Amino acid sequence: MMRKQQLQASVPLLLALSPWAQALTLYQDADSEIAARLQGAAGVFHSGESYGQTGEREPGSVNWQETTLQYGIDFKHRTAGLGELHGALDWVSSATFGDGDAAGWTVGDERTTKIENAWLGWRSADLFPALGENGLELSGGRQNVVVGDGFLISGDALNIGRGMLDGAVNRGGAYYLTGRKAFDQTAILRLGGDQGWRGDLMWLKSDNPAQASPELAVATLEHIAAPATFGLTAITVTDTDEALAELLYPERKGMKLYSVRTQGNAGVSDLFLAAEHAWERKDAGNENAWYLEAGWTFSQLPGKPSVNYRYSRFSEGYDPLFYGNGRALGTWFQGEVASNYAGPFNSNTRVHHLGVKAAVSDSVNVGALFYTFDTLDPSLGNRDARELDLYAEWAIDQHWSVLPLVGYYKPRRSAEDGGSQLETSRGNLYGQVLLVWSY
Repeated sequence: MMRKQQLQASVPLLLALSPWAQALTLYQDADSEIAARLQGAAGVFHSGESYGQTGEREPGSVNWQETTLQYGIDFKHRTAGLGELHGALDWVSSATFGDGDAAGWTVGDERTTKIENAWLGWRSADLFPALGENGLELSGGRQNVVVGDGFLISGDALNIGRGMLDGAVNRGGAYYLTGRKAFDQTAILRLGGDQGWRGDLMWLKSDNPAQASPELAVATLEHIAAPATFGLTAITVTDTDEALAELLYPERKGMKLYSVRTQGNAGVSDLFLAAEHAWERKDAGNENAWYLEAGWTFSQLPGKPSVNYRYSRFSEGYDPLFYGNGRALGTWFQGEVASNYAGPFNSNTRVHHLGVKAAVSDSVNVGALFYTFDTLDPSLGNRDARELDLYAEWAIDQHWSVLPLVGYYKPRRSAEDGGSQLETSRGNLYGQVLLVWSY
């Protein structure tokens, strides 16, 4: 049986760093707007070592390329006294070329085009002043969902290719760029505005075979204020694909998860504080995960450099569900090599993380991310390691960005000695360059 800690993928950098630019307006009047959107990314990747996650890789270096293209329309129509209708319909084309990724999740010949977003919603506009602008919203269909900063849910963004289970969980390539992230079916009620108390009731159904296609019932309650946001989340996994769950997540159906979280600056403009604690209730026992994070921005210095430290811990049997990079590179995909290829995948580990970042010009940021990974129970696989990632963000203009990254990953054990890096425990030099565009 394949362990669940081997089944998570990266949410793309473009989600964290490059939101869609202003769309091209196709039609507009006083009450309605239809806009076309186009967003894509292409990446070139090299890893000096390979990882034994799927049985597809041989020891040594790999080179591969990925691309995604998302295209479609969104619309909104406002009627006086009746609120506003809005929605989206778009497609994603994705592909992997070359050797496939360093873990063998993809093998290099994956290609697909599928519907990504297809949803319709209604929001209240100013119908209920006590709830604020758009204080009541209903939506349904195929759409992306993020809870908090992505510690539990950050879209259905696991894009395994043909390298696992003989292609039975193939989602069409672009494992790292992750163009597909929408839940297949959703029904969502949102209540409340941008300040004060608000909450969500959600039913989410995944069509992702690598996640065993679960159905989730989700409830959130938040209080939003300038010094800090506090939130509660409750999740129940109501169903899974029985055959896939038996192979991948035998304890997922019926699992209940609860979390409490906070994020803010406590009224100090240069301070950043965040924390979350999650408890899982499964038939085999209870699991948990939590983190504490603090950061400071030196806003009076040139480049406004910032530094963040985070400690996170994920118990031995913790199921990380749909986590992702909710607010920045390295949020919950911790380590470009570790989080994507080598593991750990937010289970059976404790992680120390230090990040620094600064602007060197109006269009270029540079940063460094350092991680140490300590395995809790080595009998489940030893992922003790250190990783350093150096990166830059270059906004060429409002539409185009280039994102280079160089990483160095040093495991304590090879795959033959309980780790995941094939044949050797020497350091791995990893590199990638992403080109991201949005219109």
